[in-house]
Amino acid sequence: MNHDAYDDNYIRSILNNVKTIAMVGASPVNVRPSYFAFKYLAQRGYDMIPVNPGHVGKTLMGKAFVASLADIDRPIDMIDIFRNSSHIMPVVEEALKLSPLPKVIWMQLGARDDAAAEKAEAAGLKVVMNRCPKIEYGRLSSEISWMGVNSRTLSSKRAPIPTQGMRLSLNRTSFGGGQTAASDRAAKNKTETT
Repeated sequence: MNHDAYDDNYIRSILNNVKTIAMVGASPVNVRPSYFAFKYLAQRGYDMIPVNPGHVGKTLMGKAFVASLADIDRPIDMIDIFRNSSHIMPVVEEALKLSPLPKVIWMQLGARDDAAAEKAEAAGLKVVMNRCPKIEYGRLSSEISWMGVNSRTLSSKRAPIPTQGMRLSLNRTSFGGGQTAASDRAAKNKTETT
C-alpha cells in the first residue's frame, strides 16, 4: 500500500463501511481538533467512542470516555488515532489484541508510523495515515464545498446542507486524486525540526 497517496475509492470504501469508531486521544475541550472531528463524525451517524484515560468520568456528546480500547464493550470498526506519531505503535499493538479485530487503523493529520502500519496490515487491517476522516468525508461528499473549499469532486447537483445524523453520499466522482501535498510537507517539516 502506498501511504503517500490514497485512491479516493479506498477512502470512500472505508468511510462507507465503518459504523463504530473509537477515537484515541479524543478531548472534551471544544477548541481541540479532536473535539471537532469527533462531533462532526457523530453528527454524520457514526457510533463514536472517546478513548482517553485522562478524561474517564467525563462525556463527549453524551458518550462516556473509556481509558483504553480494551474497555470498549462492543466491536470497533475503526480506530482513529489522535496522538503524536511516537504514540501510535502502542495503540496499534493494543488494537491487535482486540477480538474481533477492528477493520481500520486511521492516523490523523501529521501522524505517521510506517512500522505500525506494516504491523496492522500484516494482521489484515486497512491503514490510513496523515489524513483526517472529517476532511475526507467532507471532501468526498462535496459537503466541504459549502464552505468554499474545492472538494475536487464533480456532480451536477450541489451537496445538500446536512442535518443532524444525516449521512451524505460519498459516491461523487473525484478528479485530481486525494493527495494533500501541503499537509505532507507540513508533517515532514515538523518531523525534521523535532
